[in-house]
Parts: sequence; C-alpha cells; structure tokens
Amino acid sequence: MEGLTKEGEGVIEDTDAGTPARNLGIIMASQKVEHYEISAYAGLIKLAGKLGLDNVAGILSEILAEEQESDQILAGIADNDIAAESNKHN
Repeated sequence: MEGLTKEGEGVIEDTDAGTPARNLGIIMASQKVEHYEISAYAGLIKLAGKLGLDNVAGILSEILAEEQESDQILAGIADNDIAAESNKHN
C-alpha cells in the first residue's frame, strides 16, 4: 500500500494541476488502491468462510461491496473526464 501511495504522490508531483494527465493519474492510483483492497477482502471472506465465521464473512462482504462500488465510481469519473476532454477538442 505504501508503494501505491507513493506512486500516487509521484503523479501529483510530475503533472500540472488541473490537467487531464493529473486527473486520470490520480484516478488510476486510487483504483490501484481499491483493487488491492478488493483482493484483500475477497481473500479474507474466503478465510472467514473456511473458519466457519459466517457473521465475519458477511460483514467483510458488505465492505467488499463498498470497495467495488468505490472502484466503479472512480471508473465513472475517469470516463466522464475523458469524455469532457474529448468534447473540448471536437
């Protein structure tokens, strides 16, 4: 996670504020964090299930759904940003 965070910081340092490159770079870095979290929660859900901790698996499943929703929101923001930039150049 620390590496992913530093990568995101690098995007901010290496791009100009308000540019599509920075915006999409930040979104991509954020999605990498979400994907890491999604993977971790999916594994924890399997582990909880194997241990018979169904209530824990249920809570983790709710959190997983929230992380997946966050990823979809970020993807939508990226799509909208790309579409807006495309419209500026048409």
